[in-house]
Amino acid sequence: MLTVTAITDTQPNISQLKTILIVEDDPMMQVGLLMVLKRQPNLTAIAQAVNGNEAVSAALQHKPDIALMDIDLPGIDGIEATQQIKAALPDTRILMLTHHTNQTQVMAALSSGAHGYCVKGTNPEQLLAAITAVLSGSTYLDALVASCILQNLKTPLPDRHATDDINLTEREMQVLQELVEGKSNKQIAAQLGISVHTAKGHIEMILVKLEASDRTHAAVKALRLGLV
Repeated sequence: MLTVTAITDTQPNISQLKTILIVEDDPMMQVGLLMVLKRQPNLTAIAQAVNGNEAVSAALQHKPDIALMDIDLPGIDGIEATQQIKAALPDTRILMLTHHTNQTQVMAALSSGAHGYCVKGTNPEQLLAAITAVLSGSTYLDALVASCILQNLKTPLPDRHATDDINLTEREMQVLQELVEGKSNKQIAAQLGISVHTAKGHIEMILVKLEASDRTHAAVKALRLGLV
């Protein structure tokens, strides 16, 4: 079974002040998140929203570095809000923070453009690790959903012709396997005995061939197609 808690290309690092939009309709959850963030000198909550429409408006107004996004919201849900925010603000990172742990919700969230998925009830340290990972360019998957999602996605799509035009080389397949297992470029290079620059080049070509927007999209697509 594949177990991934974070699919990452860089080590988490926040050296500058980062702004956060909190999208949550539960008042107690709002208070808890604010308390956690206030203890972090490089994180500041610049706005809050209690429904999906407010979330989009607040994001457009404040242009946060990251949004903590619930899924169950009045009006448009967090998945639709994420799609709208990412369309207008591609540099804003989105971390889903929700109680849902089923495959459908997780995949819908990731497909909408979210960069991470964290389950409510996680402790403050894990939440901050998720925020840091997402802000650092990584994709974070809570351990409660990661193994289930990746294992279920190992089942190939019914259309076996979907892989006919991909034509990955043997080396690209090796890199893809490492990528799906959550390895960084440095780890892939070390495992395969190649340079980090070469590993990066292979990953860029994999993204092109799979028509994937990023590493996570490539990993999910590879698993769904049964390539690894």
